[in-house]
Amino acid sequence: MAEQLTGLADDRALLGRTSTAERVSDILRGRIAEGFFPPGTRLSEDSIGGALGVSRNTLREAFRLLTHERLLVHELNRGVFVRVLTVEDVEDIYRTRRLVECAVVRGLGEPPYGLDALAEVVGQGQRAAREGDWKGVGTANIHFHRELVTLAGSARTDELMRSVFAELRLAFHVVDDPRALHEPYLARNRQILQALQAPDRPEAEKLLEVYLDDSLERVVEVYRRRVGEE
Repeated sequence: MAEQLTGLADDRALLGRTSTAERVSDILRGRIAEGFFPPGTRLSEDSIGGALGVSRNTLREAFRLLTHERLLVHELNRGVFVRVLTVEDVEDIYRTRRLVECAVVRGLGEPPYGLDALAEVVGQGQRAAREGDWKGVGTANIHFHRELVTLAGSARTDELMRSVFAELRLAFHVVDDPRALHEPYLARNRQILQALQAPDRPEAEKLLEVYLDDSLERVVEVYRRRVGEE
């Protein structure tokens, strides 16, 4: 837990003077999405509350919000834990991603599109791969899809997918070979970006559909094997 709390105190500045459970949940959701709190981790009220400088009641409300988002689970007489996903959860996450992400690409208006952030994330993934940081590559892949959704210009869609991508990170934690999982999608991210730059929305959507289908198959395969071993 000490390692996982490293840097969390730095996030206190994000709370500002009007500390709220929503802001605390935003911080914790981000930490889960970045992989700092793996599935099954027990979240200590004292440690996290102390790191963020918030009251126990505020933290409990934040936990409640994240439990509602299916990121945390409360176990009676044991505490609050980062949720461990089932195969059915993983399949539902990808079903939601396919519905939303493909619709975003399909619904883009007239070009040119604001692709600078998307291009930057592609570069981040490539740099992480050169450094052998495969967890960083996985984070960059998630950020790629987050920026893709942002192209819709919809705060509601961004909010919906924020928790979906955080859940996705929980699924990635089960994979014991992150390089094998994430490396093939570096080139695919670049291909989708290039299709949007062309611009060729139908091609970008087609690439995205195949991407998500292949990713789902791979994650579920590994997930079933890993869960079966346990």
